[in-house]
Order: sequence, then C-alpha cells, then structure tokens
Amino acid sequence: MMLTLAVVPLFLCFVSLAITQSNSSLPTVDLGYEIHRAFLYNSSGSFYNFSNIRYAQPPVGDLRFRAPLPPEGHSTVVTDGGMGRICPQANPAWELTAAAFDLDYLMGEPFNVSSSTSMSMGGASQVPPQDPRTNEDCLFLDVVVPEDVFQGRSNATHRRSTGAPVLVWIYGGGYTAGEKSAYNAAGLIKASQQTDAHGVIFVSLNYRLGAFGWLSGPTLQSDGVANAGLYDQRLALQWVQDHIELFGGDPSRVTVIGESAGGGSIMHQITAFGGLKGPAPFQQAILQSPGFQNVASYEQQEQTFDTFLGLLNVSTLEEVRKLPFEQLQAANLIQVGLKSSYGLFSYGPVVDGLFAPAIPGKLLLQGSYDHTLRLMLGHNADEGLLFTNPAISTDTAYDGYLKQTFPTIQPDIATYIENVLYPPEMPGLLGTSGYLDETGRVVLTISESTFTCNTYYLDRAFGNQTYAYQFSVPPALHGQDVPYTFFNGPNTAIQSDATALALQEYITSFVIRGGPQVEGLPMFPLYGNNSDIIDLNATSITHIMDPVANSRCLWWQKELYA
Repeated sequence: MMLTLAVVPLFLCFVSLAITQSNSSLPTVDLGYEIHRAFLYNSSGSFYNFSNIRYAQPPVGDLRFRAPLPPEGHSTVVTDGGMGRICPQANPAWELTAAAFDLDYLMGEPFNVSSSTSMSMGGASQVPPQDPRTNEDCLFLDVVVPEDVFQGRSNATHRRSTGAPVLVWIYGGGYTAGEKSAYNAAGLIKASQQTDAHGVIFVSLNYRLGAFGWLSGPTLQSDGVANAGLYDQRLALQWVQDHIELFGGDPSRVTVIGESAGGGSIMHQITAFGGLKGPAPFQQAILQSPGFQNVASYEQQEQTFDTFLGLLNVSTLEEVRKLPFEQLQAANLIQVGLKSSYGLFSYGPVVDGLFAPAIPGKLLLQGSYDHTLRLMLGHNADEGLLFTNPAISTDTAYDGYLKQTFPTIQPDIATYIENVLYPPEMPGLLGTSGYLDETGRVVLTISESTFTCNTYYLDRAFGNQTYAYQFSVPPALHGQDVPYTFFNGPNTAIQSDATALALQEYITSFVIRGGPQVEGLPMFPLYGNNSDIIDLNATSITHIMDPVANSRCLWWQKELYA
C-alpha cells in the first residue's frame, strides 16, 4: 500500500507555474478604492493572476479583534500585489507525534507513546521561524481568471451574455494555519473548461487565524467580536459580490468551497446569524470534511481568553491592542503550540450569540439557516486518526478524553457515549464503520463528532436534495483529498490520476451546472431518502449508502454533551 502522510491538516503543497512575470502590459482593474494590475500571466493555462488584492482595512491597533472594515478612499496608484501576505500562523506540537503515530498505526507497527511525548514538547520548545510573508495586515485575496473570460467583460468580440461562474476557496488548517495561495488553481480551471470552454474564475482569500481571528468570550465581546475570522470571510465573500463582474464573473453564480476548517467555516456561513440577515453571499457550496471543535461554553471561551492575556502579562483587551505584533504572535505560538490538547488547536469558531447563535448542527436542526443554497458534500473514510492521541488505550483514558474535549459534559452523558454510542468494541458490519481496539474507538468518535456527521446534518437540512461523496483512496486520512481537488499533473501525494481528474470534473460541473453530472463518469446521484453517495477509490467509483447516515450522528446533533 502506498502511504502519503503530512503533518498539518491542510497538507500544504506549493506548485510551480509556467508564467510571464509582471509588467506594465498586464491588464488592470479599477476597484474604486485602488487600481490593481495582474501580477502574472500563466502562458500554459492562458489565465491572469490578480494577486494580493486588499479586501479590508488593516486589522491592527484598535481594529484588532473587531469585525473587518472595507477599504476606504480612492488611490490612483497602480499596485500589482507583488508582496505576498499570509496571516500569522501557529501549529500545535502534537502534530509531530501524529505524523509518527499515524504511520506506525497504519502499517501495524508498535508505537512508543512515552518517546512521542518528549518529541512533541521538544519540537515546540523553541519558537519556529516565521514565514517572511507573515503580516498582521493580511486580509487579501487572489483572483485567477481565464484570459478570454477577462477579455469578454469589455470586448465585443469575446463578450458573453452572462459572466463566468466563480469558485471561491476557503482554506483549512485547524483555524490556526493556512493561506490563500498554497494551491495552484490551474488544474481546476483546466477541468472547468471541459464543461464550459471559457472556464471558471477562481478566488482564494485569507482570514485571520489563531488568537488574531478567534479570540472570544464575554470580556472580549464587551469591546470586540468573537469569530472575527468568520467576519473576515463574510466581507471577502461580499467583495466577490461587489467586484467580480469587473473580472468577467457573475455574482449570481458563486460557489464557495473549503476543506476541514474551510468547510467548517462554510457551515457557519450557511447558518450565519441564524439565517435572519438574508441569504448568504453565494449560491452554492462544496464542503469537504467540514470540521470544528464544538465550543458552546462561555466559561471555556473566557478561560482561553484569560490564558492569552496571561501569556502577554496584561489584564485588559485595551492593553493587548497597544502591544507590538511580535508579542501577540509569540503568545499565539505558545498557546496553540504548547497548550493545545492533543487533537485540538485552542482556537476556532464558538457560539457567540450573534454570528453563531448556536452550534451549526443545532441551527440546522431548528431551521435557522439559508435554505436557498445548493450543496455538494464530501468526507473521507478515515477522518479521525490524524487527531487521535496514541496514549488513549484504556476505558479510563477514553473517559478522560471525553471530559477534556467536552468540558461541560455531564457524567450520565459521558457514560452513554462510552457504553452505547461507542462501546469498547464495535465490530463493523457490511458498509458500516467499526473497530476492535481503543484507537479505533477514538478514531470513530472524532470522525463522527467533529467531521462526518456535519455532512449528514446538511444533507438532512436540505431535504436530502444534495450531492455527497466519500473519498476512500487508502488510507483516506483527513486532508488527503485536497491534492486531488487541486490536481495539476503527476504528484507524489496522488495515487490515482484518474480519481483526481474525476473529482475535479464532478466539482467543476457542479460549479457550472448546479449538478455534478459528467459524461463518461458514473452518474452522481442525489442523496435522497436512501442516503446515496459515490465512493471515490483508487481503482473505481461506485455507489454506496452513506456510512454516516446513522443514529449516532442524530444524537450528536442534539448537542446533549454541552
């Protein structure tokens, strides 16, 4: 078996492009607040890349921990976005252990838990070097547009009756890492041109991460906003609505796509404000392994807030806003890196009473969401292993894991999870998930409570009129489908080029037509009352019943653990 395993959930990979470097002959777009020139022209794919377009004012100083504001003024200076920007990053130390443990577990090798603990701590004992592009002023996005689409916006010879469909990427990375330009859009654009010769416009956006984007709690909310990262995404999506026509795009044909934290973010966008502030600023969504830690407790949020202030040796939010960026980032690195429990990241979306009035699953159950959207949903066959602590090897340890992950859980609820939902052994029946050891028990618990059940909630909320798939290319760990989504030729992370091409064509067909139907590929069924999905394997594409259409997911959706 070929095994490809990366340390971080996003599986960052950087791909070289065939380009012509920026020069004065490349086109410009007047955004009102600035004139932006394309940074490069991809000669092999015939598309322009408009890089690092500002969509918000710098979230610094007094604007820290507040909702982002759109750019102001009108600059006549032409900018090409040549200076790359990424938001401040942080990764938990346990990822070092995960990289070693997951490989051993999949290969059936024993794993030394005690040595893994020192590995994790030792690897994070020093502040890791920072990417030179790291900047607190990071709210920028990229627009990649095929040449004839761009020309068609103003050229009578090329003009289309309507603008091109738009695909907006929101990256994953545990809400503490990730960046807009990690992946090359060329493969997706090429796939889209199999369905529509013009192809799609691809947009990718940055949003604030870690403490910068997800600090929360009652004290924070007295003079700021929780879930600032969600507000960043919302403003960027509104930017697409307001400006994409200038690039040849159609704001009424926008599909947003995201994996892991990106998919979890989209789930929050679908349920934003409990559906009470009008439709979302997009019409379709593709959610891949949507995930987030279910944090509803304000006490838990306040503890995270107090820890951050303690690391900065201050007592008020006002003081934090006056500190230099380097101090905030050092505290962010320590809190995420050293203080995150195994499998967790310290930060992410929380229930705030405003943007997220409740956990998305409950909002979907209550009907509090945008009902107008069309959805395509994906999950992987093994979402949980990457986040499973190898030290959990007994009933007692499993009980401790539940109480650590769900701090407000009641003893009788924990007992129900341990004895009924996930007993010590659960042999898998045909077409269902199961396990015979403690690691498998934790894997399935994490898979369903954090990732796969989210797709089931969405299927049900949208009347089963959704399109869903399972990514099963071995070992089908969380995040391993992302290189398939962005396939652009031979890649060591890809076992099957044919599977990658099929996934891309399904995705782009959905973006363009509203349904993933591709000539020459197996029919992609509606989810329907039979929970029909397609299973993407290394050797075949088959129809199966969704394994997460089960009573355990229905129990998790009720949020009885809070």
